[in-house]
Amino acid sequence: MDSLKIVLLEKTGHDHGFEYVLSANPQAVCLASARHPTSVKITDTANGGYQVYFETTSTTLSGELVRSFPQWVSTNNHFLTSGIAELAILLQRAANLSRALPNQPVRRYENAVRDELAALSPETSRTEVERMVRQRIGQQKFREAMLTYWGGACAVTGLALPDVLRASHAKPWAECESDAERLDVFNGFLLTANLDALFDRFLISFDVQGHLLISSAVAPSDQPLLGISQELRLRWLAPEHHVYLQFHRGCMQKHSGKTI
Repeated sequence: MDSLKIVLLEKTGHDHGFEYVLSANPQAVCLASARHPTSVKITDTANGGYQVYFETTSTTLSGELVRSFPQWVSTNNHFLTSGIAELAILLQRAANLSRALPNQPVRRYENAVRDELAALSPETSRTEVERMVRQRIGQQKFREAMLTYWGGACAVTGLALPDVLRASHAKPWAECESDAERLDVFNGFLLTANLDALFDRFLISFDVQGHLLISSAVAPSDQPLLGISQELRLRWLAPEHHVYLQFHRGCMQKHSGKTI
């Protein structure tokens, strides 16, 4: 790579989630970020494209990128892009996912809770206040992670209007055994307000293929009024969703009294 291409790669990384240059030479450009734990190594190819390799502590990033960009998958978890525009898209998605996937939301949550509790006056009754602070910040961080993971669009309809989107837990907040479960981006879905209300009350769920399940408590005549039908399905479903969805379907079965 010549010096002009190296500078172009550094700027592309900076503008798309990889603002630190670890090394840059004619053989490869290596980039990282202070906002997530993933680094990337970029080399050029003979046809003017780029070979991209991500190094990360996340166990799920590679699978999510493969699902998002199957057309760019090479061998050994490398990706091949045809030019700078495709590279920018790949880097931005990798950076976004690296901030949203476990356990990055938990780390940001713990830091935010610590800072807010430290700012309280000594006279403040800590127990109840701490519970409220943890729940408020936790729900905020969960929503942020869900918006990032689903690209700001409903997991079912694709509607991209944040004001009407809700971060819905599959395993409810109060029943989670740890903050890691509560803030796991796979423990729920980003849904429009009507779907969120139904999902939250176990009146709808999703099967192992992501198809919508409707409780027998919802009359067929009410389904069009609620904007639901059995033709609806999740835009995608990761393996990590399944354990939480199994829990949610079990709750739906208990509420409806019908085997799912």
